[in-house]
Amino acid sequence: MTKVRILNMMFYGFHGVYEYEREQGQKFYIDVEVDTKDDRVSDTDRIEDGVDPASIYDIVKEVTENKRFQMLEALSAHIGNQLLAKYPHFARVTTRIRKPSVPISGPMDYIEVETTREAK
Repeated sequence: MTKVRILNMMFYGFHGVYEYEREQGQKFYIDVEVDTKDDRVSDTDRIEDGVDPASIYDIVKEVTENKRFQMLEALSAHIGNQLLAKYPHFARVTTRIRKPSVPISGPMDYIEVETTREAK
């Protein structure tokens, strides 16, 4: 098994419980962690047997910037599902999403949601 992490990708999206969040949008910071089913890439040295960070970035960007979710848990799960559907050699995908601007009256850096999806 190989583990690859892509950390702190930044996208502008329109997600949130409140309508103004889905209209105005804001920045979201996303980490994706991928576990492959095997170590085949170590022997073949072929990108199709491993993890292509550029392709993962494109999928995360597409979902985050072009879809709208009320709950970050749904966004996080959708990203994981999309990656597992595209890459049959992925065993699991963990997605972490940080949202710095939240409608909570009190000081904080951000809220973070983490979802792990596993291949069937």
